[in-house]
Amino acid sequence: MNRSSLTPDLSLSRLVYGMWRLGDDPDTSPAHVQAKIESCLAQGITTMDQADIYCGYTAEAILGAALKAAPALRDQIEIVTKCDIVAPVGRHAGVRVKHYDTSAAHIMASVEASLRDMATDRIDLLLIHRPDPLIDPGDTGATLDALIASGKVQAVGVSNFRPWDLDLLQSRMTARLVTNQIELSLMAHEAFVNGDIAHLHQHRIAPMAWSPLAGGQLATAAPQGMREKLDALGTEAGTDWGAVAVAWLLHHPSGILPVMGTNSLERIARISDALRVPMDRQTWYELYTLALGREVA
Repeated sequence: MNRSSLTPDLSLSRLVYGMWRLGDDPDTSPAHVQAKIESCLAQGITTMDQADIYCGYTAEAILGAALKAAPALRDQIEIVTKCDIVAPVGRHAGVRVKHYDTSAAHIMASVEASLRDMATDRIDLLLIHRPDPLIDPGDTGATLDALIASGKVQAVGVSNFRPWDLDLLQSRMTARLVTNQIELSLMAHEAFVNGDIAHLHQHRIAPMAWSPLAGGQLATAAPQGMREKLDALGTEAGTDWGAVAVAWLLHHPSGILPVMGTNSLERIARISDALRVPMDRQTWYELYTLALGREVA
């Protein structure tokens, strides 16, 4: 599998396994989580995407239990995780209101909790999960730089940031922000024209795409004609419609890294099918036209 080099010392697999639903699986045993990771590794998928808040602040610990049971797996994977969302559940059950916290104290505490829960001594890539209207960019930037200097975090990035949010934080940092994880799919394609992807492409920052299958909407609420086209292309490639939808993202020259989340071992084993779906310019635009519901101007 192709890889995306984010720093001289860190590369991610082009397809990423998303663990945001890890705790929703009826089986969260270390053996079952290990089976998911091993299925990914068999396809060359080495990057696991987490966040402290996933599954009510429990998903990281579920991964950690699997890594404790099979410690050799840790050096075979890259762990991406996120922080700054504070919701009144789990470890933050006492807070009055859901909010964002990009203060040094909160980021440091979140990283320590993530390291402990995931039974690891390092986070390969730490992302600020959501832009915080109260961000002090100097404070946050210095904190992220310090985490890299400490060795607890190898690289940093952001998630759901607009170009100006990213530029503000970057202006107060020494380390380079290496990604922005944003929503991207055939049902959420505005980033291709609203400046989000152009900004990342300009600065040679690799985009990560969350919910590349639109959270199931492509299966239930796709625009007219889209599922038929996806199904036809999938049949031609010997796979299914979901692989075609992911191949559509992979075709973009900015080097998008789709984050694929599923608890089904059968579906995990097919994630890499997207890499063998042919995609050319006209096919890409056929799907884009269906997504827009009109011809391009």
